[in-house]
Amino acid sequence: MNVWNGKGLTIGEFTAKLPIIQGGMGVGISLSGLASAVANEGGIGVISVAGIGMEEKDFSRNFHEANIRALRNEIRKARSLTKGILGVNIMVAMTNYVEMAKAAVEEGIDIIFSGAGLPLSLPEFLNGSQHTKLVPIVSSSRAVSILAKRWIDRYNYAPDAIVVEGPMAGGHLGFKYEHLTDPDYKLEKLVPEVVKEVRKVEEKAAKPVPVIAAGGIYSGEDIHKMMQLGASGVQMATRFVTTMECDASNEFKNAYINCRKEDIEIIKSPVGMPGRAIVNKFINEVNSGNKKPYTCPYHCIVTCNYESSPYCIALALMNAKKGKMRNGFAFAGENAYRTNKIIPVKELMDSLVEEYNAADAKSPRGGNIGDLD
Repeated sequence: MNVWNGKGLTIGEFTAKLPIIQGGMGVGISLSGLASAVANEGGIGVISVAGIGMEEKDFSRNFHEANIRALRNEIRKARSLTKGILGVNIMVAMTNYVEMAKAAVEEGIDIIFSGAGLPLSLPEFLNGSQHTKLVPIVSSSRAVSILAKRWIDRYNYAPDAIVVEGPMAGGHLGFKYEHLTDPDYKLEKLVPEVVKEVRKVEEKAAKPVPVIAAGGIYSGEDIHKMMQLGASGVQMATRFVTTMECDASNEFKNAYINCRKEDIEIIKSPVGMPGRAIVNKFINEVNSGNKKPYTCPYHCIVTCNYESSPYCIALALMNAKKGKMRNGFAFAGENAYRTNKIIPVKELMDSLVEEYNAADAKSPRGGNIGDLD
């Protein structure tokens, strides 16, 4: 039995015993296996929609249909494995964004997390559903103000929660390159700013809108720090890669375990955004000017300049998920080098609880003790 010296996380009518959201990781890194395992341990498990149909036989020929079919199957599979809270992560920049959001709602997903652009029209796709909750991912308080105003004015709907993601996250980042090391954009500064802005939204909407901190959060001590700053929970992705239940190949997981701090760098992505990844031979060859010839069968990201890109980001990430690291690479958060072994999700969650409690015991501000089975 774990004892969590803190509060759970409530989003709408859903309450997670642990205020931990497993971040959505594409391509194919967080699917039903990882999401259901996290949900079973009291957190919120998230399926990444990006490239989800890669195992479908008609993926190259019928990109949109294959992805929708696979999304429905993954949600159903995850639901068969857990009674916990499940979400999906859908990037606004995806060319099939609308179809995927509608399919997720039709499948009765509990929460949609949406970033990589402002999801200004997301409430439109609920189509009357009151079950699915909507949680945008932002990188500033200004984005909260713009999005909340649009949602409330146009749809009479306020976000059910807000994820604020800082520049230490893995994968594509919602910041300019020069902001990634600017102290003004640190997560510790962003969280209080977003919390302040969200209080205005709560007052106008007359409903609670919890703020969830994300980007570089690695330990239970980090969770405690973010909650002391006003966050109601955290989103963690990198830490879940090196779990047994993670849907990535062992080669992908070992890229994390074997990397050094200096191996984690910011790369230029074909989609026009900076990204944090573990540098390997593939990336070094691209940086040296060696193009990876391909034809684009998908056009999966709106902003991708695929005609002039040196490689296909979708193919590279699919290869990495399958363990073909010579033809791909792993996105990773700033702290990926701290991982050293593959463990069960339960063991990870237990360690986060223990670390949080240790930090809480040292803090002058105590929490409410709750017993978790």
